Amino acid sequence: MLPTLIIIGVLFLLALAWVIVNYNRMARLRQHIAESWSDIDVELKRRYELIPNLVETVKGYATHEKQVLAEVTALRNKAVASTGRAASQAVDESALLIAMGKLFAVVENYPQLKADTSFLALQRELANTEDRVAASRRFFNGNVREMNQLTQTFPTNLLASMFGFQSEDYFELDSAAERVVPHVGM
Repeated sequence: MLPTLIIIGVLFLLALAWVIVNYNRMARLRQHIAESWSDIDVELKRRYELIPNLVETVKGYATHEKQVLAEVTALRNKAVASTGRAASQAVDESALLIAMGKLFAVVENYPQLKADTSFLALQRELANTEDRVAASRRFFNGNVREMNQLTQTFPTNLLASMFGFQSEDYFELDSAAERVVPHVGM
């Protein structure tokens, strides 16, 4: 009788330890996801601050390209206002990056603008910010992948549903938007 109670006690303690370890793992992941989203948000805000300066610089040279400049400005404002889930923000970010690609295509028609030191500095800052957004996005998506694996695979999915852990959305951009990379050249 006593050995049976000891075995049951040990099994109970092992199960309890498993629950505690996996609960803490999911709680840590939830915090990592929030932290990594915050990193993305900081870089996106940096980009949003750079874009109006870039648009103003281009305006001085390309006065008849008002439609592209207005589109970039409108999409930037829409992206700034987007505060939903990662998937919905990715849609706005994709549209903004495609419009930025159009802006850089306009710039190609103005050699004097491409040589402007203010424009080049802004373009370089924007390129650096895009690199930081991409790195933050990879970190965020890695955390989301791990959380989604835990919430969708047995037996941790049972624990996740019991304690309210949910799958998260990836922050993915359209492939067309990802091809828009501001380049710096003279």
